[in-house]
Amino acid sequence: MLEVKNLNVHYGSIHAIKNISFDVKQGEIVTLIGANGAGKTTILQTLSRMIKPTDGMILFKEQDIEKVSPQKMVSMGMGHVPEGRRIFAQMTVLENLEMGAYSRKSNKAEFNKDLELVFKRFPRLKERIKQLAGTLSGGEQQMLAIGRTIMSHPELILLDEPSMGLAPILVDEIFNIIEEINKTGTTILLVEQNANRALQIADRGYVLETGKIVIQGKAKDLIENDDIKKAYLGG
Repeated sequence: MLEVKNLNVHYGSIHAIKNISFDVKQGEIVTLIGANGAGKTTILQTLSRMIKPTDGMILFKEQDIEKVSPQKMVSMGMGHVPEGRRIFAQMTVLENLEMGAYSRKSNKAEFNKDLELVFKRFPRLKERIKQLAGTLSGGEQQMLAIGRTIMSHPELILLDEPSMGLAPILVDEIFNIIEEINKTGTTILLVEQNANRALQIADRGYVLETGKIVIQGKAKDLIENDDIKKAYLGG
């Protein structure tokens, strides 16, 4: 589904991503974990073409996406739920979901069917369908950000810090939803500060430190890794 080869990203003179390579297979949940400033968000923004890499190759569904625009990435099947949710605060819940379907050429019946699927997964959004998105709680805004991305029919979802700022009970709810979305066949690349929770649902993981991948492996093995326990899992 996704293959990254020798990727480098600079912010001016700062070498943010340093020659990293990784892959995500169809149907997997793969997580990127690491401290603040490790480069996790930069990687996702580079994958969705919001940041231009210095060099390296990104293949999405075996296609080199070097010259693909961010909006084209959505129509190709890559959805991005950004850090901080980035919902349209002055638009209603329904209008935000309509924006998620903007890149698709669906008719009204198809749109309504997709909308009902989102509302089945996120019943609170249906209750607040006419409410301005900026007035929703943090958890509801995260649900809306995920729902908006689902409306574009992504094959791969890039999820950036979905649990940030949420109460523990809502974190459990969001992670349960992530697992449900994956079980429907959607591949997920997850960036998450809550390393323990991310590794519990992931198939594989990559650990980043200052722009480099330092450890990789099956999630169940990473959870048992003593170095990772000390650095990220509070063990």
